[in-house]
Amino acid sequence: MGLLSWIVVGAIAGWLSGQVMKGRGFGLLGDIIVGVAGGLIGGWLATQLFKVSNPINGFNLESILVAFLGAVVLIVVVRMFQGRGRGSLLHR
Repeated sequence: MGLLSWIVVGAIAGWLSGQVMKGRGFGLLGDIIVGVAGGLIGGWLATQLFKVSNPINGFNLESILVAFLGAVVLIVVVRMFQGRGRGSLLHR
């Protein structure tokens, strides 16, 4: 998957996870970072748990779904280790 595909899929997945987890996104750059990291996490989980070969394979619905689920997992884990204080990164 090319760099542009990773950025677009990451932006969509990050925005969706921001909407679901908090009700708003993290800004364009934040959405891309959360979405790309979610794609890596989601791809690894899909491969390890469900034996899906090549779960992130371009700009398609499957890749966006895997990246979205990975981004949700990422946000949940970060929130477990991060306080709910005023300056928390993922609680804006």
